[in-house]
Amino acid sequence: MTHRQILEAISGLLLGMFVAILSSTIVTNALPRIIADLDGTQSAYSWVVTAALLAMTASTPLWGKLADLASKKLLVQIALVIYVAGSVVAGLSQSTGMLIACRVVQGIGVGGLSALAQIILAAMISPRERGRYSGYLGATFAVATVGGPVLGGVITDTSWLGWRWCFYVGVPFAVLALVVLQKTLRLPVVRRQVSLDWRGALLMSASVSLLLIWVTLAGESYAWLSWQTFAMTGGALALGAAFVWVETWVPEPVLPLRLFRNRTVTLASLASLFVGVAMFGATVFLSQYFQLARGESPTRSGLLTIPMIMGIFLASTISGRIITRTGRWKVWLVTGGLLLTAGLGLLGTMRYDTPYWHIALFMAALGTGIGMMMQNLVLCTQNQVDPADLGAASSAVAFFRSLGGAVGVSALGAILSSRVSGYLRDGFTDRGIPPARAAAEAGGGSAIPDLAELPAPVRTVVESAYGHGLADIFLYAAPAALLAFVTVAGIKEVALRTRSGLQQAGPPDGGAGGSARREQPAAKARG
Repeated sequence: MTHRQILEAISGLLLGMFVAILSSTIVTNALPRIIADLDGTQSAYSWVVTAALLAMTASTPLWGKLADLASKKLLVQIALVIYVAGSVVAGLSQSTGMLIACRVVQGIGVGGLSALAQIILAAMISPRERGRYSGYLGATFAVATVGGPVLGGVITDTSWLGWRWCFYVGVPFAVLALVVLQKTLRLPVVRRQVSLDWRGALLMSASVSLLLIWVTLAGESYAWLSWQTFAMTGGALALGAAFVWVETWVPEPVLPLRLFRNRTVTLASLASLFVGVAMFGATVFLSQYFQLARGESPTRSGLLTIPMIMGIFLASTISGRIITRTGRWKVWLVTGGLLLTAGLGLLGTMRYDTPYWHIALFMAALGTGIGMMMQNLVLCTQNQVDPADLGAASSAVAFFRSLGGAVGVSALGAILSSRVSGYLRDGFTDRGIPPARAAAEAGGGSAIPDLAELPAPVRTVVESAYGHGLADIFLYAAPAALLAFVTVAGIKEVALRTRSGLQQAGPPDGGAGGSARREQPAAKARG
């Protein structure tokens, strides 16, 4: 395929990726207002994000396996439809419980869009050339990431729109992506009997969900060392062991364990787990810092995160082009791990009155590290597996990144609630403010406070408590980034292949693996 043909083919994919990332970022700066309007708590704040990440985590391997068995084009379109349905209902939410349930549906669709975009790129483009096009994905990620919070802030601050439109605004982009995909994306479809590992998917989801519920409630609803802790952690481990056992004998495992015999796949998956903890677990709470520690509006909160987004944009696009030209990719992973660790550590020193230019530099380092690592971990994994396993391997990396993000957001959210409560208590005591009255006005560290309604002395204490508490969770996330750095340092650099997945698989004329043909519009597609 020529460069122009590839760009035409991936145009719909880029739109789909834009929708997927937009759905995650557009609510970032709106969440404090959303949770306050729905009378939610800090735990609900974390779970609105965690629910979508958990659904992505559970569904990504399934999407990857389906991509190895069925029409990739049809799967992308199904993922878009699921996303649209979840978004429309999410905008009608009347409680945090309803919103969390809708975020699960959104997460299933977004998981498909994220996984399938990487898989289709791998099928069409050789690893050596893929860095160039991965840069386009990185640029799309950056645009949606910087545009989402700003757009969400503007929508939230606009009285005649309101935060519910944060969920509706992505729907037209999804419909446009459906139309573009229908006209431009054509890939061979390999006919094989589909055997989905539903048992493995259910066991994996149950194990991760139980672990996240324990992390969210421990220390608040019951003690960390209690019978509930032992019951939940023991249950999560038992379900995890059952998942591994099921994966050893089912014909089409949702997460093929044989892939992890390859050292690069294993280390890249581990690194993605740690990157997910650092990336999602830390960046999700930046909007809370700007709104609750510095009193900024949702719109300004989005604009203030631009240094991080520019770091992601520049690092992903520049590294992709240089990798295509030189074929060297490990240096970007190692440098990204160092910058990610440094950025999180430096953000851990901030307070509510830290000069913004300091924070801007810290965010730029964080974003640059993310941009260097995220796409290139997928690239080095795809370079090491057979064409038949491209879907499963790509989704494995995405699975561990989403898993790390879900665990990170849930765990750091629980830590934040505890730290803020302690800092509020200490701040009120130091200023001689009656703790009971002040804590009630400030939400006691559990509810999301509205700074505009707080008296000046209480507001200062709340801003200081959130500034210090949010800095603490960046420090807690920094060791995960350090582990990501150590892990990628152990990956052996292998020269990038010069043939795409479809070229390696051979011409679409059947063979031992089954018959294949060029994919036509969805009305005629089968498989």
